[in-house]
Amino acid sequence: VTTPPPQQPILTMTFVKDAAISAVDYAPSMDLDETPSIVESDLSSETSSTHLTSIDTPSLEIPKFVRIVPQITPLQWEFKGLTIWLEFEEFDNDLTKANYHFASMYGTEVIPTVHATAIYGMQHLTVEEASQRLHEAVQRLPNGQWPLMERPVAIKQDIAQEGRPGQVCSIAWAELTLKTSEEHEEVLDMMYDVFDVERKDREWHPHMSLAYDNPEESVLRLSDIISYAMEVPSLLEKERRVKALSLWDTNGKLGDWECLDRVTLF
Repeated sequence: VTTPPPQQPILTMTFVKDAAISAVDYAPSMDLDETPSIVESDLSSETSSTHLTSIDTPSLEIPKFVRIVPQITPLQWEFKGLTIWLEFEEFDNDLTKANYHFASMYGTEVIPTVHATAIYGMQHLTVEEASQRLHEAVQRLPNGQWPLMERPVAIKQDIAQEGRPGQVCSIAWAELTLKTSEEHEEVLDMMYDVFDVERKDREWHPHMSLAYDNPEESVLRLSDIISYAMEVPSLLEKERRVKALSLWDTNGKLGDWECLDRVTLF
């Protein structure tokens, strides 16, 4: 039985006009009213013409991963089921490089690909059924595309503990928080309908995780995420198209995850 860590104070930093926040001096050029907020807490709420490409070879040239510190204890949480991910376009491999950077710096595991989760943990479908429905869902996307994802609205480092309200796993992570819209909600409703899954939350909470860790004595630090994002402006400045929808077997630990099917959108 894992004992939850002591409750930590919630730290919230938001860029606003005339505020004496030193990070503003290093923020990417944008209106301060629209600059992403920066949040660190130990609470998180649960949400959740095309062609088929190879599921073994990514569609972009992946930078070489070099670990600079020894690997720490891998993420121990046991995940479940079949999961649908949204994969995003990149600018000079910025998401992949961020993923590798934090894994290298912290000694954590590399996330298979930076993504947002559309549907998690399906256990009522076979792989063949889920793959078929993935292709059906893509055919039903408006103009064959997922709605454009606006630039991130926050940087967050968070810890969840199973059993807390709305939390289904015990994990620490760092993320770029994204924003939903009416268009996103309509498409997500369609996805849940196609995969025959009941939506428990009526509003999607999309995000792109950049690092995962165990919740006990996590090495993840908000200040590191902020510093790196300030050095790579595209992480906060860019709107992103969804380049692919993919089906993953997320049974077991992070190291067990396997991509089963991927459909590219452009």
